[in-house]
Amino acid sequence: MLGLGILGWVIIGGIAGWIASKIKGRDAQMGLLMNIVVGIVGGLLGGFLLSLFGVDVQGAGIIFSFLTCLLGAVILLTIVNAVTSRRG
Repeated sequence: MLGLGILGWVIIGGIAGWIASKIKGRDAQMGLLMNIVVGIVGGLLGGFLLSLFGVDVQGAGIIFSFLTCLLGAVILLTIVNAVTSRRG
């Protein structure tokens, strides 16, 4: 994902964050900027987790980068849901 450049991070991160928010039922609470942030952070999280299993995320291509972002974003939103549901 690092090889995509800033614009690639924003576009793929935004789409992945939006789809993850739809999957987790948080789309109503999130705007465009939050979707982008969740997707980018999800990409970092997903890349980190996959690298622990020896998966080469760097040279895998744009589709794999998107799926990595989506996986990480869903995990991130699951964590956020768990933390916010305990507080309220």
